[in-house]
This record gives sequence, structure tokens and C-alpha cells, in this order.
Amino acid sequence: MTSLIKRGQDIAKNARNQRNRIAREAVISALEAAIESANPYKLVMEHIHLKDSNLIIDGEEISLNKYRNILVVGGGKAVGAMAEALEDVLGDKIKEGLVNILTGTAGRYRTRKIKLNEAGHPIPDLSGMVGTKRMFEMVENARKEDLIICLISGGGSAMMTLPARGVSIEDKQKLTKLLLLSGANINEINIVRKHLSMFKGGQLAKAAFPATTVSLILSDVVGDPIDSIASGPTAPDPTTYRDAIEILRKYDLWDKTPDTIKNVLDKGSAGLLPETPKPDNPIFENVRNIIVGNNLMACKAAKAVLKNLGFKTLILTTRMQGESREVGIFLGSIAKEISSSGNPQQPPAAIVVGGETTVTVRGRGLGGRNQELVLSAAKCIADRNGVCIGSIGTDGIDGPTDAAGALVDGETLRRANELGLDYGRALMENDSYNFFRVLDDLLITGPTGSNVNDVAILCVCA
Repeated sequence: MTSLIKRGQDIAKNARNQRNRIAREAVISALEAAIESANPYKLVMEHIHLKDSNLIIDGEEISLNKYRNILVVGGGKAVGAMAEALEDVLGDKIKEGLVNILTGTAGRYRTRKIKLNEAGHPIPDLSGMVGTKRMFEMVENARKEDLIICLISGGGSAMMTLPARGVSIEDKQKLTKLLLLSGANINEINIVRKHLSMFKGGQLAKAAFPATTVSLILSDVVGDPIDSIASGPTAPDPTTYRDAIEILRKYDLWDKTPDTIKNVLDKGSAGLLPETPKPDNPIFENVRNIIVGNNLMACKAAKAVLKNLGFKTLILTTRMQGESREVGIFLGSIAKEISSSGNPQQPPAAIVVGGETTVTVRGRGLGGRNQELVLSAAKCIADRNGVCIGSIGTDGIDGPTDAAGALVDGETLRRANELGLDYGRALMENDSYNFFRVLDDLLITGPTGSNVNDVAILCVCA
């Protein structure tokens, strides 16, 4: 396998003994396998193929002779590769298409029929809004005889932005920044987004009706709730304006929220604006949402590598949530237990965990949820020989940094003390990035072009 983690061998060599090095190498190899398994081009190609004039998706045939036009829309970090794959299958059968992809990545992909529009993430930008407006107009003009294929992946909420009437892109940017720093989880953030958008929360499906819509979805949300992935543009939305208001109040953001946004949410809550389409809306009879990849798939790929390396391996959960530092302490405690007592598995043992944690930012440092997770775990495994914990974002982006994550072993705190690093201060200031930068234990991949949540791995050698 091509090395996906830059300088992975050098990071493994930071170990101070053979057991720690074996543990580091195992964690790095397993994390690389998790990323590789989430290749969006391969996933689309595995789920669809063309047989004569029939498009076969997960075994179900769609006769293309029934449709006048095939239109393609969508957005997210993985959608560039997904668009490539779709075009390789359908070719000139596609009438036209436009998708929003991550800023700076257009040169990676080659499409003829599907236009690639760069959009900002995690903060929405004007370019993303312009592209989303064009997509909305495209589907709004579709007829019953048209087939719309929507490509959706993680990052789509920010990258497919079309603010509700009366809300500016600047106001959406301000609120997004507040939400990202608040400690709110992705489901809560997306409930707010859906009620400030003309596109999300099933409203793309509503605009496309009565055309047929098929969405191919790469999930980046814990548990794969279709209504929350990229804020569910083609999924019914069970949440309300009142729910959005309560979330902003829960995290003490209501008074900081721009007045234009509060006005929209207040009017919606009072019934003066239409709600997002609900599950009983007949428009969804013409919609099929298909998950082509998720976190469980990535965790299984990591597990397979670890088993091949001789570790007794368990996927503990793919629904990891909570404060990053608390989850890190929990994983560190499991590693300590395995090392001490052989529970729940005798070494050599490995635990794979997937999901997505959150960081409530209180300090002025630089970091991301995966880096903070393993930083908090470091104290639990201090002086434990042959123990390593690593965690990454499968999109290659962990917070506002160039790292995907980081790893620690039993010697991390000792090495940090020798280098004059203050562990307590790094944790207090949310400064995990600079802590691991000095240790040379950052896991850097660059943007992977995919996203199926985070994967954390702990290994305990015999």
C-alpha cells in the first residue's frame, strides 16, 4: 500500500524501544488502511454500473430510457472523486452537472460534463453560495421526465450554502464560527443550518419534485442519519425551527447570533415561515438515498490490518462522541487495563474506535479534536511499554491545522518533559498541535478527498 501518512516511518522511529516501535507501526498501518478504504472513486464504482440502458445501483435497476435528461448536483470533500466515477460510468448520458468541491482541489479531478465549483470549508464562502444557487436553479427547472443524481459527502453542509431569504453569507459565516467553537455536535450544528437554508433539510428534494432524485452518500455523521449528512438536502427533516433556537440557547449563542438569523428562526418558530419538508411529505416518494460508504467500513479495514499483524482486535464502537479529552482518557484507561490485567483482551491486543468527538475551545492554542483526544490519553498510558494510541480525521483535516491527527505512546510525556513542553498547559490552552509538532508526532496526510468520520486505534504489544 502507498504510504498515506507523510513521514510515517520517521514517526514510528520516534519510539525509544522495540515494543513501542511495533505498536507505533501497527497504529500507523491501520490508520492508513482506514483512509484507503474510504476512497470515494472506488466506493461509487462498487455501488453502480451500467448494463445496456439500465443504471444498476445496489442491485436495483433504473431504466434510463424513461428519462429525458440526467442532471448531476452535489457537494462535499469527497464529491470531486465521486463525480469522476459517476461520469466514467454514465459518460455522455449526463446532460449537465455541477458540484461543489473543496477549494484548491479542482486540479485533482477530470470531468467533462460535470462542472467543478470550488467552495470553502468549514466556513461557507461566496463561491460555494454561487455554485449552490446554480444547482438549485438546475433542479428547480427539472421535469418529471428528468433523473437527478445528487452526490453528497462530509463537508457538504458548509460547501452547499444557500442562506434563507434575509440572511447574508456574512451572517452565516459568523454563526458557523460560533457553532464550531461551542462544543455542539455535528447533528446539533446541522439542525441550525437546515433552518437557515433554502437547500438543506430536504429542500433540494422539494425543489426537484416531480423529477426522480437518487442520492449517493458518503457518510461522515455518527450512525449514518441521512437527514444530518451534509444537512440532508434530499432527506426528510424531523427537526424544527424551535429545535434550532433551543440549540443556540443551550450553548449560550442566542445573544451572539446576528439579528437577521434570529428573525428568521423566530418567524419560523411562530409558523410565519414554512417548515422544512417532513417525513410524510409525498415529494420523498420520488427520492432514493443510498449510503455508499461509512465509518464502519473504515474501522473494518483497520481491524483487518491489525489482525494480520497478529493483534487480537475488537471494533469497540463506530459511534464515539463526547468531549475529545474525556474520550481520550477513556481510551487511555482501556489501554492501561489491557496492559495491566489483560482485560478485555490479552496482549497483543488492539481496539478500533470510530465516530467524531468535539472540542469546547477555551484556550488560545492550535489543535483539533483528534490531536486533543490523544493528548489527553497520554497521561493514562505514561510509562506503559508497548502501548500506542493514534487518532485521525479520515478527511486529513483535524481542526484548523494541516494535520489529520497525532499519536502517543508510553514515552510521550517523558520526551515532552525533556524538550521543555508543558503538558498541562497544552491541554488547558487547546494547544495540542504545537505540542505534537515539537515531538514530531503529528500525523499528516493532506486532504484525502474523502470523509467518513474519525478513527482512533490503540495497540498494546505482548
